[in-house]
Amino acid sequence: MSTLELSTVTVPAASMGPANPLPPLRRLRDFHAGLEAGVADAEMAANLEYGHVTSLLPYTLQDGYDRERLDTPLRVAVLDNGILRAEVLLDLGGRLYSLRHLPSGRELLHRNPILQPANLGLRNAWFAGGIEWNIGTIGHTPLGCTPVHAARIDRPDGTPVLRMWEFERLRELVYSVELWLPDGSPVLYAHVRVVNPNQEDAPLYWWTNIAVPETANTRIVTPADSAYHFTYDNVLHRIRVPVAGGIDETYPGRRGPAADFFYDLGDHGRPYIAALDADGAGFVQTSTAGLRGRKLFRWGTSIGGRNWQEWLSGPGAGYLEVQASPARTQLEHLRMPAGATWSWVEAFGLLACDPADVHGRWAGTRAAVGEALDALAPAEALDAALALATAQADEAPGRLLHRGTGWGALQRRLREHHGDRSLRFTGTPFGDDTIGRDQQSWVRLIDSGYLPTPAPELPPASYTVGPAWRELLEKAAAGASGNWFSWLHVGVSRYHAGDTPAARAAWTRSLGAQVNAWALRNLAVLDLLGGDLMAAAERLLSAHRMAPRLRALTVETLEVLIIAGRPGDALSTVDRLDQEQRWHGRIRLLECHAALDFGDLARAKRLLDDGIVVDDLREGEDALDTLWWTYHEKRAAAGIGPLDPAARVRIRREHPLPCLYDYRMHETG
Repeated sequence: MSTLELSTVTVPAASMGPANPLPPLRRLRDFHAGLEAGVADAEMAANLEYGHVTSLLPYTLQDGYDRERLDTPLRVAVLDNGILRAEVLLDLGGRLYSLRHLPSGRELLHRNPILQPANLGLRNAWFAGGIEWNIGTIGHTPLGCTPVHAARIDRPDGTPVLRMWEFERLRELVYSVELWLPDGSPVLYAHVRVVNPNQEDAPLYWWTNIAVPETANTRIVTPADSAYHFTYDNVLHRIRVPVAGGIDETYPGRRGPAADFFYDLGDHGRPYIAALDADGAGFVQTSTAGLRGRKLFRWGTSIGGRNWQEWLSGPGAGYLEVQASPARTQLEHLRMPAGATWSWVEAFGLLACDPADVHGRWAGTRAAVGEALDALAPAEALDAALALATAQADEAPGRLLHRGTGWGALQRRLREHHGDRSLRFTGTPFGDDTIGRDQQSWVRLIDSGYLPTPAPELPPASYTVGPAWRELLEKAAAGASGNWFSWLHVGVSRYHAGDTPAARAAWTRSLGAQVNAWALRNLAVLDLLGGDLMAAAERLLSAHRMAPRLRALTVETLEVLIIAGRPGDALSTVDRLDQEQRWHGRIRLLECHAALDFGDLARAKRLLDDGIVVDDLREGEDALDTLWWTYHEKRAAAGIGPLDPAARVRIRREHPLPCLYDYRMHETG
């Protein structure tokens, strides 16, 4: 009998900490910049150029976590039919945390033994493991570390269905994921539905990202003869599958640097991807025709790749990712028409084949796996599941199980203020009862045209952007209720709209109404972007004196002081910090950098010898290895002047990078 229950799992987890209250004004990384994609056909080339996002707003960064892991109970929804047991993290993006095959006792996913956030997500915080539902833009979803709405509905035969849904604020799309385990089913079904409620086309980015255990004999099987290969050289290559350059790339755990492989499924039959072990068994994912893309990501076998896996999952818990998408590569956005609804069904389960077939010649491997998949999860069953899920998609939820964020409800109220009912959904409702503290001020702005004003020493809690919000904010600021806080938010709205001079004017008016650290900081970002490093440094120093305990502001201040060539001021700022900030890894890294620039090699040596652990080290960030070799080069150059290239090579040979500092994503550093 299939069941759906609420429970908890206890996991050693680091606290997410407070959200960063500073609006993320710096441009998002452009993954297309400098991309060489000559192998792309016309359709892919158009998708590569479409849908670029430059700002993370209205989201804020989630960078308040640390590395102190404590046993933490996490709320989960549990589906069980006696064959499979699925655990879903309701407070963390609806992540499918575990999928266990009960007869064998085998865990099919990488069930992470810890929960350690790291700087791999769009909003910074991301954690490894399970199956995540990526929507938004290139990168891990902004909703991966936030709660989702969840409810139970029932199929006509009584099978319980877990329905989860949320509102994605970058694209203003509504998405839902339904999970169910029919009686006797060897696969877990997932119905994904994305709705564009807008009057304009919207860029869609979706990847179902699945972490599975990795061994040296894990083979990735998918119906493809070629793939698009993307590495850190920013070039999209087209390679043969399985062997390219004399290496069988379908065994990702054997050798090679970190890399992405986007498989070209073409017309090779039903889409699927499997990760099968030495015994020919393992995880398989398949879908209806709506998901045409399949991907493999490997961390690689370099020291840096192994360190990243240990950072995210602890010792001995290596994993790789297999993924599925409506697009062929993760560098694309698809054009979703106004008012459109796209949906598909996926299935996940344990697939077993003769190991001789799995690890034999590619054509035979694909044939054997395809035959086993047809027996495990027939394509007709997925098509029927999609038809039934589509028919029930607008059915009102039965028992509400969990509450997500209030942003969908807030946006619904804003639209209804203008007579637009496009966010009223019966199947995935955004009710007023979901509105929380972060949305209350904005409800007041909608209802009364007034934005409640906190004390200036308190940082803003949230932001809204877009034409409708800007109109309300401009009216509030220009009217009798205009104050420093209204002008602060007007500036953010103008900046998001691309009107930088008008944003500067708004933040200047905010300062004129009431001196506050938040307008000073935002103006400093504009100074920095405009190349006026000294003005940026002075404004940040002033802002930091007003809010010295806000770590995010401390980090920005130190970064700009160093860039502006003022390492002495950076060190003096560090010396005045409270102990909690002094010992934070990112601040210790900046202190070491400033010490090297200032010529205080003894201070830099103490920091490096003690060990610098940067909680929010970014994927691909070279700060630690650069710091290590900069110190040794400066020490060697003391008294003799600049080093020639041969001397730099010798120093790197004599002072190899310690494992502690090696997070390089490619073998050559």
